[in-house]
Amino acid sequence: MADQFNALEVLTMAIQIEQNGQEFYREASAAVDDAQVSTLLADLAKWEHGHESLFAAMKDELSEEEASGTAIDPYGESGMYLSVMADDHVFRQKTGGTPSEMVRGKSTDEIIDLAIRFEKDSLLFFLGLERLVTPRLGKERVYTVIDEEIGHISYLERQRNRLRG
Repeated sequence: MADQFNALEVLTMAIQIEQNGQEFYREASAAVDDAQVSTLLADLAKWEHGHESLFAAMKDELSEEEASGTAIDPYGESGMYLSVMADDHVFRQKTGGTPSEMVRGKSTDEIIDLAIRFEKDSLLFFLGLERLVTPRLGKERVYTVIDEEIGHISYLERQRNRLRG
């Protein structure tokens, strides 16, 4: 059976991932003792909220065709990949424990590495979705989501370098 996606579905997934990220970063921020790391995580939660708002606005601006048309994955391979990625997305990982447990006792570098892994998982997820959406059905909007995730990773690396001194 073919899996089908449109820009509306992509943006709905983007919003959910950003909400999951907000929740993770807020809880992790409250769990760390280092004030700088706590502030970094709280800032990331705010940034995720900003991206959620961006994606919600993009969703509201979709044309009827972008919101209702579908892109086709005839062999279902991309759909299976995306299903696995969505189920195992690090923000909702079943084996990682709560955000507090995941950051407690970790060094600044380890916490930033964890955050970068989360953002890379999001990026991989959206890169997989990008293949399924045609230009007619809002591919450009998926590129915006991808650019935002790349921005998250770059920001985290800059913050790591800043905190290292």
